[in-house]
Amino acid sequence: MFQDCRGLPLTTVSQKAAAAFDHAIDGYLGYRADMMLRMQALLAADPDFGLAHTLKGYLFLMGFRADLLGAARAALADARRCPGTERERAHTAALAHWIEGDPEAAIAVWDQILTDHPHDLLAFRLAHFLNFWCGRPEAMLASVLSVERHWSPALPAYGSILACRCFAHEESGYYLEAEHAGREAVRRDPTDLWAAHGVAHVLEMTGRRLEGIAWVERLQARWDGTNNLKHHLWWHQAMYHLELGDFAKVLSLYDSGFRDLASPLTEGAPDLYIDVQNAASMLFRLGRHGVDVGDRWTEIADKAQARIGDCQSAFTLPHWMMALAATGRESAANDMLAGMRDFAVGGQPIAGLVRNIALPVTEAVLANGQGRHADAVALMRPVIGEMYLMGGSHAQQDVLEQVFMDSALKAGSAVDARMMLQRAAGRHPVPPARRRGYAMGAQLLAG
Repeated sequence: MFQDCRGLPLTTVSQKAAAAFDHAIDGYLGYRADMMLRMQALLAADPDFGLAHTLKGYLFLMGFRADLLGAARAALADARRCPGTERERAHTAALAHWIEGDPEAAIAVWDQILTDHPHDLLAFRLAHFLNFWCGRPEAMLASVLSVERHWSPALPAYGSILACRCFAHEESGYYLEAEHAGREAVRRDPTDLWAAHGVAHVLEMTGRRLEGIAWVERLQARWDGTNNLKHHLWWHQAMYHLELGDFAKVLSLYDSGFRDLASPLTEGAPDLYIDVQNAASMLFRLGRHGVDVGDRWTEIADKAQARIGDCQSAFTLPHWMMALAATGRESAANDMLAGMRDFAVGGQPIAGLVRNIALPVTEAVLANGQGRHADAVALMRPVIGEMYLMGGSHAQQDVLEQVFMDSALKAGSAVDARMMLQRAAGRHPVPPARRRGYAMGAQLLAG
């Protein structure tokens, strides 16, 4: 039986297929834009390689699109018809759970795989990914701490462990540990986007804006051939400039960086969830500061209308609504809410997440955009402490907290504004008075 580069058995007929599998995993870990070509080469090398079909299904699901569920199910069916080891069959079971809207069940399978096979980097990285989008930083950290003792720099892709160590510690509030791991990963591999991203988060959370700008600018020349995660790094760069008050630079990065509509990456995936989150959250922030963003909301709103009823990414839903509200598309906004309610009647865990948290938050975003600020506060207040379950980092969740802060101030609700200031102060090392989205509220209430 052939093995992957970390010594795990693979049920495949050729060394060429085993090598192609390693190449595909390297592409996934490295956020490479040529993953489709890597997968084509892998399946051409062995069409009956079950874990390859499972990986294909995973990749379809990572886009959080309802219209790709059918393709993921087809990949699952192909995986099930192939022979496989117990570990490979467990991966197939995890894929089935994820397809059926139960990501936590998929994570439980990957955790068991890692208990038995701590060098299964695919299981580790997928658990890291879905724990993040399920709002479980403590599970991200526990996974890293459990697995890393079985690893050493001698193993291929050790830097991926360091990169995940960085982000898990950062999202858990351990910034010194996070920064050390992320910088070491980048020292080992300057093209490591996930490690660069983790350090960017540390610099954001600790208010080191000039360092953050320099960090992104120093590394970005190494990102040729990578996928849309580099857009998110440019979004971080824009966030630093936003805090410095350089709105012209923010708009320049929007148009030529993280929302460059003419780039091949954007043309290839014009409504990718992370890109939409980047764009909408930045435009909302700019709007709070009175910046004229022109017609930039329009293309996002067009895409939001086309995705009505697609609730695979709970955290993206309020971002879609920001665009519909900003462009005054009341009918489309109501259709979107109706689609969310229809989805929420399902019995899957993701349906409950949409019903209990994403729906009231998205309704609040619409109310804020329509000037119904007291309604926005009333809708959002009961779920403020649970919004993290939709996923997203502290830096990303911040825009939803700014929706509440903006609504509370405009509704004249000092008690709600103070509550959000206290929350911001408790969750973020930088005091609200030094954060552009909260400074005005802090000054008003102090007076």
